[in-house]
Amino acid sequence: MRRFFYTLKQAFLQVLRNRAMSVASIFAITAMLLILSIFFILVINVNTAAQTIQQDYDSIEIYLEDDVTKEQANDIIMQVKEEKGVEDAYYKSKEAAMENFRNRWGDNAYLLDSLNENPLPNSVVVMIGDLNYGDQIAKACSQYDGVEDVKYYKDTVDKLLKMTHFVQLAAIIVMIFLIIVSIVVVSNTIKLTVFNRAGEISIMKYVGATNWFIRGPFLAEGIIIGIISAGISVGISALLYQKIIDVIGAQVFSVLSMPMVPVGFLTYNFAWIFLALGISIGACGSIISMRKFLDA
Repeated sequence: MRRFFYTLKQAFLQVLRNRAMSVASIFAITAMLLILSIFFILVINVNTAAQTIQQDYDSIEIYLEDDVTKEQANDIIMQVKEEKGVEDAYYKSKEAAMENFRNRWGDNAYLLDSLNENPLPNSVVVMIGDLNYGDQIAKACSQYDGVEDVKYYKDTVDKLLKMTHFVQLAAIIVMIFLIIVSIVVVSNTIKLTVFNRAGEISIMKYVGATNWFIRGPFLAEGIIIGIISAGISVGISALLYQKIIDVIGAQVFSVLSMPMVPVGFLTYNFAWIFLALGISIGACGSIISMRKFLDA
């Protein structure tokens, strides 16, 4: 326990002795984490959008012409159920469709009150049991009598998933690059401390101090810098994301009929992710800076 407190005390003293470089390291890691937070926010919200649209991916909606009766719609349902890959089909009236819109728009549903009449058509919703038959079912449904249009989101979802994978790949590449830069910065910061204490380190080795006893304060110094950077990054990211939601959150909901990921959810996850990254970067920078002196 005494050794632990000694290591911690020395680490804080080293951070204070090299205030300028410590602040520079903190700024570098904080900037890196803030850039990463932008990619994380983008990836998470794009994934949420993809999942929202995928709720319609396993279904096809057949829009019926205005003069199609309920009996004719039932005949269409019977035809659809005979198609290969169809799990179920049911009738959805224009009133039910409008009610769904109101529920999805939430507080913005009042915008629909300005409509003189319900512009939505009656429809038949087809649940697909096997997605491999989705295109085939959609094509067959478009040939039925009384069908005005067929809505199937396959192409939209495929494009969105490709964009999601691209964003994820870009985030990984940028993250690796920024982590390497941050490790180099922390390593150089701690290396200055090592140079300043080179004589003291030589004496400690001469009297029999182990490498890990000498390395401890420097390792703790890097970890402290990483933790401080993580805390600052989480706070700034949460504030900025809250501002973004306040400014464009309602517009995103109106256009995509989906909310943005809550601030609390992102803040909680950012805290753990950034803490792990900050500690790892600080520790790696410390170990690298000590290799020359301790032959580690």
